[in-house]
Amino acid sequence: MTKILNIVASPRGDASQSSKLAQAYLEAATRKDPSLIVDTIELWKEDLPEFDGDKAAAKMTFFGVGEMGASQQSAWDQVVAITSRFMDADIYVLSVPMWNGGVPYKLKQYIDTITQPGLLFGFDPEAGYSGLLEGKKAVVFYTAGVWAPGADKKYGSDFQSEYLAWWLDFVGVKDVKDVRFQPSLLTADPERDQEAAIAKAIDLTRDIT
Repeated sequence: MTKILNIVASPRGDASQSSKLAQAYLEAATRKDPSLIVDTIELWKEDLPEFDGDKAAAKMTFFGVGEMGASQQSAWDQVVAITSRFMDADIYVLSVPMWNGGVPYKLKQYIDTITQPGLLFGFDPEAGYSGLLEGKKAVVFYTAGVWAPGADKKYGSDFQSEYLAWWLDFVGVKDVKDVRFQPSLLTADPERDQEAAIAKAIDLTRDIT
């Protein structure tokens, strides 16, 4: 049974353009395969833990720095619980608006919490880093108000999709597709552009089964 983890990075609810695209995809996917399980994480409603000193210290023990004491173990157990929910999914759906050229800080906090040695990545002094997720897929919905691929530098830079593409590859997710509605504001026909993005989102469900 295929499980989708729907990660909502926008706080704007029904007004979010990226969430509209993701929702169109999810609705089409579940119509195609009613057995799909969709688990939704709304990052702005989640009680994400601070990645504080104990969690950082626990992480460093995997690199041979320090020891895992009781407080570090308790902090690490929190991380494992959150990360296990992520690891249990087969397909990741991420709706991601561009914020100041990058991703919303709640998404970055989530990524920093779950991207841990022995869970999402491994490390060898000779071979370097290796992603531990295998056979996973991701569909990412990118939106931006004025930035667009190939736009002049005066409209900003893309630390949004470049960062997420790097991170997904880093943890081992190689099958990644994306849909862009960029720009969503600085465009001659926003309604038609949105419709085209939604149509592309629905078309991607052909790979569900």
